[in-house]
Amino acid sequence: MKKFIAVAGNIGVGKSTLTALLEERLGWEPFYEAVADNPYLSDFYQDMRQWSFHSQVFFLSRRLRHHRRIFDRPGTVVQDRSVYEDAEVFAENLYRQGHMTERDYRTYRELYGAMMLYLPAPDLVVYLQASVPTLLQRIRMRGRDFEQDVSTEYLEQLNQLYEEWIERFSLCPVLTVPSDKLDFVKYNGHMELIVAKIVDKLRGKEVVVFD
Repeated sequence: MKKFIAVAGNIGVGKSTLTALLEERLGWEPFYEAVADNPYLSDFYQDMRQWSFHSQVFFLSRRLRHHRRIFDRPGTVVQDRSVYEDAEVFAENLYRQGHMTERDYRTYRELYGAMMLYLPAPDLVVYLQASVPTLLQRIRMRGRDFEQDVSTEYLEQLNQLYEEWIERFSLCPVLTVPSDKLDFVKYNGHMELIVAKIVDKLRGKEVVVFD
C-alpha cells in the first residue's frame, strides 16, 4: 500500500542521508529539498528583513507543490524536509528574530493555514532529533561551504522551535529518532533498527521508543 513519509529535523541532522538510505533499503521514491533555485536567496542574505517574506513564500510555494505531487505518485514516497518545517520552524524563527515584520508574518501564516486545509497529511513524520554538538560535527563532516559559518546560537534556536513544533504536531503519527545515539550512516544495525520501527509505525503497531 502506498505511503507518504516525511523526514524532518534541523540543519545537518541527516535528513537527506536517511532519505537516500530508505530509498536503497525499501525502494521508496525520494523527494529531496531543493534550495538553489530560490531567486530571492542572495537578496535575503544581504537584507533579511526586506526579503524574508519573499524568500519564505517562495519556499512555501515550492514545498506545497512537491507535497501535492507526492500524492500523485504511484508508490511510497519519502520526503526530505516537510512543508510544516518551513512555517513552524524557519519562518517562525525569522519572525522571532525580528527579520520578518508582524504584518508579513501574519500574511504568511494566513497563506500557510489556508493551504493546509487542502493538503493531505503524511502517513508518518520521522523526526531526527539531535543536540547542537552533533549537528555541528555532521555539518563539518559534510563540508558544504555555505553551512560552515552556521552559529551555535542559530542551531539552538532552531532546535527549540523544532521541539515546540513536534510537541503540538497532531496531523499524523511521529517517530522521533535520537540521532545523538543512533548513527545510521556509520552503523548498519542502527539503520536496521530505524527501518524496523518505521515499518511497524506505518503498519499501525505500537512502537516502543528507542532505548
